[in-house]
Amino acid sequence: MITGKQTWLFDTPPTIISTGVVGGPFEEQGNIPNDFDYFYSDQWMDEKSFELAHQHMIEDACHYAVEKANLDLSDIQFFLHGDLINQLTPSNFAARGLAIPYLGLFNACATSMEGLALSALIMSQMQAEYVITGAASHNSAVERQFRYPTEYGSQKPDSSQWTVTGAGVAILAKNGAGPKVTSATIGKVIDRQLKDPFNMGGAMAPAAYDTITQHLKDRNITADYYDYIITGDLAKYGRDICLDLLSKDNYQIQESKFIDCGLTVYKPNQPVFAGGSGPACSAVVTYGHFVKKLMQGECNKILVVATGALLSPLTVQQKQTIPCIAHAVSIENV
Repeated sequence: MITGKQTWLFDTPPTIISTGVVGGPFEEQGNIPNDFDYFYSDQWMDEKSFELAHQHMIEDACHYAVEKANLDLSDIQFFLHGDLINQLTPSNFAARGLAIPYLGLFNACATSMEGLALSALIMSQMQAEYVITGAASHNSAVERQFRYPTEYGSQKPDSSQWTVTGAGVAILAKNGAGPKVTSATIGKVIDRQLKDPFNMGGAMAPAAYDTITQHLKDRNITADYYDYIITGDLAKYGRDICLDLLSKDNYQIQESKFIDCGLTVYKPNQPVFAGGSGPACSAVVTYGHFVKKLMQGECNKILVVATGALLSPLTVQQKQTIPCIAHAVSIENV
């Protein structure tokens, strides 16, 4: 099953049979509103705190996915999920209510593809029938933890990014109709000694480059094998840096086929600085927008490369550099 150095090639690739995608009011004003199942009218979502609202989204996304698959929660054998909040509190508390055997995951904004890769591995090796996986983030909860509460009104540079409020999950099945998870390249932690927490795209770009190039080497394919190579949340500056790194090493990728979720989820005129970010960024765009395209036959092969900055408020305060990671998963109509 292992091919090359870092890639898992699934002999019996599991199928994505259903997805659940929810978002906040700002996301409803964005670029892909038709690809969500539900939008909330405000950031509170009828809860008493932003963290409870965060949990609420995860639960709702799972219920949408299960309902669309004509399943019950009791049919799902494993639940893999993650977020950015301390100790994965929203994911953990959502798992309590869902009552599905649970694995909590943290790879920052790369969590969505970490979960999809591990879920496909579980399906392949354990012959599970159904697994649900995803990631979520809440703008107000994340801003309060990592930077400053929105009410503080702190100024930000153009290189900063806007955390997506949303949750995206997918149900994988051993059998069924839909696109299949065919391979996964597990990324290495890459640190180029950058320290600016307001330039996540620049910090993560080398990790995306490293994983993309390793994936192509391991599978012995060129970039044009895929209809799209989709990064998680490099946003404007990180995408440009990654393209430059690829070009310098003679990896030919058409710019129109090199898509970033952070530049897809919002409209150009929305005040999101360099673009979107957060674990929900790649989760909602992949499971809402691109899986829909696969299911409708608008594309047939995509590589999703979710990127994550593995910093914490403590490491920023201690002036440490920002280690980053990227995981790549191929999803294909086969």
